[in-house]
Amino acid sequence: MRPFLFSIPVFGRSFGLPTYGLLLAIAFLAALGLARKRAAQAGLPAESVLDLWIAALVSGILGAKLLLYAIDYRYYIDNPRAILAGLQSAGVFYGGFVAAVVTCLVLVARRGLPGWKIADAAAPAVALGQAIGRLGCFAAGCCFGRPSDLPWAVTFTDPEAHRLTGVPLDVPLHPSQIYESILDLALFGVLIFLSRRPRADGQLFLWYLLLYALLRGAVEFTRGDPRGDLLGASTSQIIAVGAALVAGFFLWTRRRPRASARNA
Repeated sequence: MRPFLFSIPVFGRSFGLPTYGLLLAIAFLAALGLARKRAAQAGLPAESVLDLWIAALVSGILGAKLLLYAIDYRYYIDNPRAILAGLQSAGVFYGGFVAAVVTCLVLVARRGLPGWKIADAAAPAVALGQAIGRLGCFAAGCCFGRPSDLPWAVTFTDPEAHRLTGVPLDVPLHPSQIYESILDLALFGVLIFLSRRPRADGQLFLWYLLLYALLRGAVEFTRGDPRGDLLGASTSQIIAVGAALVAGFFLWTRRRPRASARNA
């Protein structure tokens, strides 16, 4: 809707503040603040959480961009200038998520930190950050939806948004970014509710992984941007199925000892 919050002409060129970048920064700071608060409540060292969060941010951005380019590599080979435009889009979330998780696992193992507890502290914060970050996607025009005749369909008209993200102009589209933002906010609320109930370490993060996979898989049906395709499913849907299966397996195995103890 508004790729740049404002633009300033300097020596014949226009320099602006990207709305997506601003909202991404707000999302990062809001999520970091919540994660540090929850870490302190759990008795975890706040400095370690900050280090992990920064490492996750950097690796997550790189992973999201790399998967974006990998999915549609032929297009970027034929249009190398589009690589620069891709730097201004969100990338593929699951690429960033996997990269961030692997990075954090390495750091947690090296420092001997309680990984499951840290993951639980971070889970609601990640959902909150995603809810805010998707508003940035909506402003930029990336992650756009399929054509729609629903009353709440949105129409992009800014040529700059089309140039940067390829979003169709003057065509009513599903507001897929808003769908996910609302669902991410609901997921944040669910995780906060679950966090107030006693459970084994790691279960809150696993619930995040499972529930996000379900909501992301559903939102993908409304997406219209190129995201790869295999057997009629997008790359993110395929990864979401794998994430849901992994989360479901670990939720089952981590609950089984408690059930056995009750039956003993």
